[in-house]
Amino acid sequence: MIADNLARLRERIAAACDRAGRSPDEILLVGASKQVPPDRIQEALDAGLTALGENYIQEAVPKIAAMERPATWHFIGHLQRNKAKIAAESFDLIQTVGTEALARALDRHAEARGRPLPVLLEVNLAGSPERPGVLPSDVARLADTVAALPHLHLQGLMGMPPAQEDPESARPYFRTLKRLWDALHNENRMTLSMGMTGDFEIAIEEGSTLIRVGTGLFGARGTGESERGVTG
Repeated sequence: MIADNLARLRERIAAACDRAGRSPDEILLVGASKQVPPDRIQEALDAGLTALGENYIQEAVPKIAAMERPATWHFIGHLQRNKAKIAAESFDLIQTVGTEALARALDRHAEARGRPLPVLLEVNLAGSPERPGVLPSDVARLADTVAALPHLHLQGLMGMPPAQEDPESARPYFRTLKRLWDALHNENRMTLSMGMTGDFEIAIEEGSTLIRVGTGLFGARGTGESERGVTG
């Protein structure tokens, strides 16, 4: 049952925090609910989950409308500029801003919200041109640009290491992301989103404040896709 999975995740989060000398209250668990049907999402909310992450705009919008219990909704997939308007209208936080062009599109559409739209910069930790996100060397420049936009609120960074067999191999990438996050201005250093089902304990040890867990909460998906996703 999802309630049992959630309880076990909270125990593992608490243990990781204990090893790192941190409080579990510092960690937000976001349920990565891509391809998870609304009834199972509702089950997670009923069990006490408060935040959900979706990868696909067209899948997320009806789910958001269907929920009986309020939740905070994060967009964690690759966001195309032509979907910036509906993303700004539908989500409480966009975790995957990786270009100035996308940031400016979101800023234009966020004005109608009447309050700033929280965003994170997605960092391309692999440094590969095939991967989305801003390169580590360009984070400071993009952060200054996004922070200056009037209708966005830059709250931190998100990143995902390259796929590895050994979760311990993710540690250097998490340390890189934490150093970049530490270099942000104080007002932009609210959230450090790193860690998924296979490596969230290491991410917490390295300073994560938000973990994105899909299969560890909802069970395995049929497609074998990652919790990060590849398209918006």
